[in-house]
Amino acid sequence: MATRVLIVADSEARWARGLPFLLCGSVSVTLGGIAAAISGPIEWEQGSWVAAFLVLVTGVGQIGLGMGQAFLSREIPTRVTVTIECTLWNLGSLAVMVGTIIEAPLLVSVGGLTLLVAVALLANTVRATNSRHTWLRRSYQGLVLLLLISTPIGIALSWIRS
Repeated sequence: MATRVLIVADSEARWARGLPFLLCGSVSVTLGGIAAAISGPIEWEQGSWVAAFLVLVTGVGQIGLGMGQAFLSREIPTRVTVTIECTLWNLGSLAVMVGTIIEAPLLVSVGGLTLLVAVALLANTVRATNSRHTWLRRSYQGLVLLLLISTPIGIALSWIRS
């Protein structure tokens, strides 16, 4: 009985640590849908890019890495760790979007580097995993790799287009 209570408490704590990422990511996906819906009617040239970035990076990427960290890491991440990571992720994403919209590659670079710091922190926490599920761990590593490769490419493109 004591083991069951410990497992339930552990699961609740892990959900609590993943919740900020889940909430912020869900809001981002919703905003991305709104951006996609309005970009055509108002002829917003960058609307489809903003929608894709909100959904894929700020939304799905954040949910995948944040929830993955919460459930794959050996130790439950602290509130401070989660707060720092979630804040870096969302501020970095905001900087990338604003920098892209106003065509400021320096701001895109700062935002992209901030996102890379957040990815590194999230990946480091999951380095020692408690998961016996290889496919979950590999999926997490794949998402980290995708973000580590695509972020510098996005930064370079922002400089090329300016």
